[in-house]
Amino acid sequence: MTVGGAELLEYLGGLDYPVSREDLVRWGQENGASTELLRMLRSLPAEEFDSPTELSTALNTLA
Repeated sequence: MTVGGAELLEYLGGLDYPVSREDLVRWGQENGASTELLRMLRSLPAEEFDSPTELSTALNTLA
């Protein structure tokens, strides 16, 4: 199963940036993100993201 853009928008929409990797994981857990999405968030290369574009680019490198 692949995490799609719609799932990312559903679970990560409304975040305030900059946001840390730990905050992303916590946000996903609190909002019912799938196990696969949480795994992706935990494996992100950067520790902090300054914008949705930066986060999206980092997530795309994992695919």
